[in-house]
Amino acid sequence: MRDVPSLRDRLADALSGHTADYLEIRVEETDATTLTYRGRSLEEAGRTSNLGGCVRACVKGGWGFVSFNSLEGLRAKVDLAVRQARLVGRETTTLAPVEPHVDFIIPTLVRDPLTVSLEDKKRLMDEYVEAAWAQSSRIQTTNAGYGDARRKVTFINSEGSYLEQSRCRVSARVVVLARDGGNVQQSRAVFSSTSDYDAIVGRHAEVGAAASRAVALLDAAPAPGGEFTVICDPALAGVFAHEAFGHLSEGDNVYENERLRDIMVLGKRFARPLLNIADGGVVGGQPGTFRYDDEGTPTQRTDLIREGVLVGRLHSRETAGKMGEAATGNARAQSYRHAPLVRMTNTFIGAGDSSFDEMVAATPLGIFCRDWYGGQTTHEQFSFGCAEAWMIRDGKLAEPLRGTTLSGNLFSTLENIDMIGRDLVWAEGGGTCGKGGQSAPVGQGSPYIRIQNALLGGK
Repeated sequence: MRDVPSLRDRLADALSGHTADYLEIRVEETDATTLTYRGRSLEEAGRTSNLGGCVRACVKGGWGFVSFNSLEGLRAKVDLAVRQARLVGRETTTLAPVEPHVDFIIPTLVRDPLTVSLEDKKRLMDEYVEAAWAQSSRIQTTNAGYGDARRKVTFINSEGSYLEQSRCRVSARVVVLARDGGNVQQSRAVFSSTSDYDAIVGRHAEVGAAASRAVALLDAAPAPGGEFTVICDPALAGVFAHEAFGHLSEGDNVYENERLRDIMVLGKRFARPLLNIADGGVVGGQPGTFRYDDEGTPTQRTDLIREGVLVGRLHSRETAGKMGEAATGNARAQSYRHAPLVRMTNTFIGAGDSSFDEMVAATPLGIFCRDWYGGQTTHEQFSFGCAEAWMIRDGKLAEPLRGTTLSGNLFSTLENIDMIGRDLVWAEGGGTCGKGGQSAPVGQGSPYIRIQNALLGGK
C-alpha cells in the first residue's frame, strides 16, 4: 500500500523547483463558537470549522498571492502566485534575513473551551445578561457576546522554515445601556483568556458592577471642556499608546510617508526620560501573544521609546529590508485569505515610580478619566472617548462626571506626560485592531499616567 504523504511533504513538494526569489505557504485550520445576544434574547449561536491556505511569491520585489480552500493542486497554486509576482516585479527583492526555524507550538490549556458544551456556554451568558438587568429598572438594553476559537497555522517557506503553531482564545462581554429620558449612558464588562475557559466563569459581580456604573452615570454631571491636568487609568492609557503612538511606529506607515519618515527619526527625543513604550508578541497570556508571526519570524520585545527617545519601530521582513533594519516579528494576517501586514502585537507603556494616590495628591485641579470608548487617529492627531470621569480638586477625587473625549497632538501629549504609575496593568480582553481591511487581536497595557495641558471635550 502506498504511503500517504504528510502535510509537510506535500507543502515542500509544492514549493520545490520554482525560480521565485521567495515563496511561502500558510495552511490554517480553525474551530470557533459564537453566541450573540440582543437584550435578553439569544440572537445567534454558531459553531464553524474552516480549512484554507494561501501562497505568497516574491519576484523582483513584486508579490503574488493566491488563497485556496482545498489542498488539491497545490503546485498549480504556487505556479499562479509566481506568475502574478513576475507581472508585478520591477525592482529588487529586499527581505531582512531571518534564520530558518522548524518548530511545533501547542498551547498549554487549563480548561479547553472546546471541551465545554454549547449549552453550558449559553447558560453562563444567560446568567450574565440577567445579572445586568437585575441592577435597575433604568437599564434600557444589553448587548452581550461569547466567543472561543482554536487556530492552527502551518507555515513553510523556500528558506527552510517549517512551523506548526496553535493558539486559543475565549472571551465574554456584556455592554449595558441605561436611559433616563434623552440621557443614555453605557458601561461594559469584558473577560478573556488564552488558556482557560474558567477565567471567564463566575464573573457575575463584575457584570452587575458594570450595569451599576451605567446607571450611576445617568446622575453624573457633564464633564467640563478645556485644557486640564488629566490622569488616565491603565485601560485608557493603553489605548493611547496603541492608537496614537503604535500605528506611527509601524514600518510600512513610516516607509510610505515621507513626512512621517522626517518626524519618526531614530534617536530623536519625544518625551521626558520617564516614558518607555514597547511592543512584543512574547508577553505571556495576551491576545497578541504568539511565538512566530505570519512570515515565520520569531516574535520579540521591541522597545519603541526608551527613556523618552525613539529607539525602534515594528517591521515585516520587507519593511525591515527596505529600511535597513531588523525584522521584529510584526507581520500579521487576519486569516489565510489575507496577506500579512505590519501590525502591533501587545503594546504597552512601561512602569514608572509614582502611585495613583500620589498623582491625585499632586494635582490641585484636574480630571481622572477611566476606561475608553472608541476613538480615531489621523497621523499625529488623536481623539478618544473615556467612559467615565471624576473631578480632582485640591489633590482629592471629587464629584463623578460623565464620559468625555481626550484629544490632541500626539507629540505634544507625549512631552506632557509627567507622572507614570508603578504598576503595569493589561486590559483584560485587549482589543481588536483594524488596518488595511483586516482585524487582529492585540494586547494593551499601561500604568496610570498623568498628562499636563490635555484637551478634553465636554459641555
